[in-house]
Amino acid sequence: MDTRWLDDTELAAWVRLAAVLELLPGVLDSQLRRDAELTHFEYYVLAMLSEAPRRTLRMTALALQTNATLPRLSHVVRRLEDRGLVERLPCPEDARATNARLTPAGWDKVREAAPGHAATVRQHVMDALTPEQVAQLTAIGDAVLHRLDPHGRMAATYHRYDRPADGGR
Repeated sequence: MDTRWLDDTELAAWVRLAAVLELLPGVLDSQLRRDAELTHFEYYVLAMLSEAPRRTLRMTALALQTNATLPRLSHVVRRLEDRGLVERLPCPEDARATNARLTPAGWDKVREAAPGHAATVRQHVMDALTPEQVAQLTAIGDAVLHRLDPHGRMAATYHRYDRPADGGR
């Protein structure tokens, strides 16, 4: 099989994307650790719970939304439980399942951390782009996600803020 090497234009785009993928997580993690004593993944778990009905999700659903393995998620939820930010409880609909629920302290932590996180995302990503580039970034993300997530396992997570085509009218 012949390798389809990247041409110079593709390579330039790829190297930039790879650099963003390497640098951005550290920027997000540093800000959240400094300002909220959370890792980016811990914040993401709390944020997903904060947006769920009754701030509660089955652990399997939370793992799907955060693209985490159940063992990794269980470890992180245990740490968040130890800090009083999350609690685990039996799922009333399925005794074999466990739910994770954001506690009032967890809700306070999300509300405390969100402004700094949003400011960091704005400073390092959104403010660097024109409105047209933001739309292009969404389209590029959709094209790549179509390949990375062909069955749409995480589609509910990455489409949750999409606006209807008619602008919400």
